[in-house]
Amino acid sequence: MYLVHVALRGRSGAELPADARDVVLAHALPQDGVEHVVIHPHAVPCPVVGVYLLADRLETAEFRAERVCRRALASPSALDGWELVNAQVPLMDVYERMPLPGTLLD
Repeated sequence: MYLVHVALRGRSGAELPADARDVVLAHALPQDGVEHVVIHPHAVPCPVVGVYLLADRLETAEFRAERVCRRALASPSALDGWELVNAQVPLMDVYERMPLPGTLLD
């Protein structure tokens, strides 16, 4: 399972609609492999739709999440006026949070 963050941009000052999650889920087809959707309306610099989905490869997951969100954006819905900025699996620097050998965590 992958988590893909899909960043969206609305009109200046616009807030992501409360039903954005439902709109995205309504446009997911069985072959997209979507398991769960979460909304991060206050993410910086853009609101983010988190799409959890099953896929065999990272690139496939990103492609499917983008496809689902583009379907949602293209339909008449609460997401009118919003556009997709990017769709990517968030990468974390795990080494930054790992303790050095022989040290203890705080």
